[in-house]
Amino acid sequence: MAHTSKTVGLLCADSSDLYLAKAVYFIEKNLSESGFHSMLCTTGYTFQRKKESLKLLLSKEVDAIALVGSHFIGMEDSENNYIREAADKLPIVLLNGELDHPNVYSVSCDDYQATKDATTALIDDGIKSLLYFYDTQSYSGKKKQSGFKDACAEKGIEDTFHLLYVGDREDIDGVATRLERLWESGMHFDGIVCSEDYLALGTVKFAHRAGIMIPKNLQIIGYNNSLLTKCCDPELTSVDNHLEDISEQVVKALISVLEGGTFPEKKLFAGELIRRDTTKF
Repeated sequence: MAHTSKTVGLLCADSSDLYLAKAVYFIEKNLSESGFHSMLCTTGYTFQRKKESLKLLLSKEVDAIALVGSHFIGMEDSENNYIREAADKLPIVLLNGELDHPNVYSVSCDDYQATKDATTALIDDGIKSLLYFYDTQSYSGKKKQSGFKDACAEKGIEDTFHLLYVGDREDIDGVATRLERLWESGMHFDGIVCSEDYLALGTVKFAHRAGIMIPKNLQIIGYNNSLLTKCCDPELTSVDNHLEDISEQVVKALISVLEGGTFPEKKLFAGELIRRDTTKF
């Protein structure tokens, strides 16, 4: 076996993020069950902090490192050199990111296809005016947005969709207020696809305030199939990105490589639309 410390380093941009926190939980649980320890660094979103945190883990002589979340993949390819340099020393596994380099492995949900399929389902159900609500331009975020745009283009409604960015994921009331202002300005829509479940919760709150009936007059789809889907009335239709399965595969990749085995450089999971009461289909 190539490893010596039985310790795996984890990098997570934001431990308060529900998706990332759950991913870290699943990864640490699977590592522990496999006889490994974990060392977690929370980096924030700046390039310098991510680079410094990765360097710190390398100094701790961990056996491998998992980058939890797509924010570690830079917008410019040169911003990924810090990952390449680390991979020259030990195995790197990306959860929901992708980078072509020796000793780098990726385990992801097909966010592009999952969002495209969800959007297509709305359009096929008769939705004519769509809003895409997102909160990040990360690697995963861009995949989702592309899936939405391509679905609209293929169905011939690219002139009746809108994109809306919101930055504060904890301000659900702010999300609702943002939508109220759009609605009052004359921008109306009968379907909303959201890149995260919390955005969809804000959308449900907006609809209640505005007296819009869900799903009769407004259909809503979230993303992540998190606990938040059960925290609104009606309960939220959402894309399940199979985070638990992905996290388990991250650990399998790490252990397989450390023990001298093989693992696919890229492993892609299909998302699944979980239908609840914010859609009619």
